Amino acid sequence: MEKPEKPKAIINIENVVASASLNRELDLEKVAEALENIEYEPEQFPGLVYRLKEPKTAALIFRSGKIVCTGAKSIDEVHQSIAQTVEKMKKHGIDVSHGVDIQVQNIVSSADLNAELNLDAIAVGLGLENVEYEPEQFPGLVYRLKEPKVVILLFGSGKLVCTGAKDPKDAEIAVAKVTEELKRLGLMGEPRHA
Repeated sequence: MEKPEKPKAIINIENVVASASLNRELDLEKVAEALENIEYEPEQFPGLVYRLKEPKTAALIFRSGKIVCTGAKSIDEVHQSIAQTVEKMKKHGIDVSHGVDIQVQNIVSSADLNAELNLDAIAVGLGLENVEYEPEQFPGLVYRLKEPKVVILLFGSGKLVCTGAKDPKDAEIAVAKVTEELKRLGLMGEPRHA
């Protein structure tokens, strides 16, 4: 009797970092006066931090008109956060009437392969040219994929973190590739029982 196929790892988006350009310079003093829930200490940081409650994100706003959104759990949340930030500034008389160009910079995802992993064997199996593994320095194995161009951090517990993705599909493809590679090499480990 054939063993049933183990279910695919569920990938959770932990953080989406995106940038937007308002294509104009901003007076950060004026922005700081207009918005609530901000931190603005120009001696400490060259921008101001605007915290949104829903979705729970932070917008880093710079004099150059660049906004960096962090903390979003999806690309939709990025768009909502930036739209709310721009609307709030417009409402307070700050001229941001130009179009906003949003670009995803990094998607950090996590997954659980539901199997214990022997990182020493995996480091050898995956080939040293794409792997960094120094357990004395960091408890995870760093695996750099060329396609999609992401970095996977594998841990002995079977948990992993994928960083560097620009699209959620990149993380799905990367996790599927790593899973298949570990299975092909016989390094997947025994499934953990709940």
